[in-house]
Amino acid sequence: MASEGDLLILNQRPAETAAVSESAYLTKVQEFVNWGRKNSLWPMPMGLACCAIEMMATVGPRYDVARFGAEALRFSPRQADLMIVSGTVTKKMATAVKKIYDQMPDPKWVIAMGACASSGGMYRSYSVVQGVDEILPVDVYLSGCPPRPEALIEGILEIQRKITRGDKSAAELAREQQDPAVPHA
Repeated sequence: MASEGDLLILNQRPAETAAVSESAYLTKVQEFVNWGRKNSLWPMPMGLACCAIEMMATVGPRYDVARFGAEALRFSPRQADLMIVSGTVTKKMATAVKKIYDQMPDPKWVIAMGACASSGGMYRSYSVVQGVDEILPVDVYLSGCPPRPEALIEGILEIQRKITRGDKSAAELAREQQDPAVPHA
């Protein structure tokens, strides 16, 4: 049982600063917001080809991306903050990918999963976009054809590290480069 001197009355200010650290957590608001963002990423899956099978495996029980707070795949762009482009992006599909990306709220991050999403892969054709970074700003590139689920988990962890450090997303950096005179939130 605690003695009378050990009890902290919540409506009274602690007498010394050491007592403050025992009774409250001190942090910056932005660090708290980043912690919440980091642990609740909602991916928007853009499964366009064979890499999508590996992305689906990542959500399954064997790899369980839920351990990292990113299991809630959202098929509505207005609820997602991480787009995972997995597979070959054709020029016909590029407008739809860009439109979905534009509908996502800020801040937003993008992972280019696989050789086709990163660089067009083996398709050097007029109909294939040679890397999704031609139409979207990309934060993390995953190599492989197709990349393993572990690689996607590492990509998600890298996005989480960027959020923790307070780094700007590729979308925010691209916006600043377009017009550096206009301040952005």
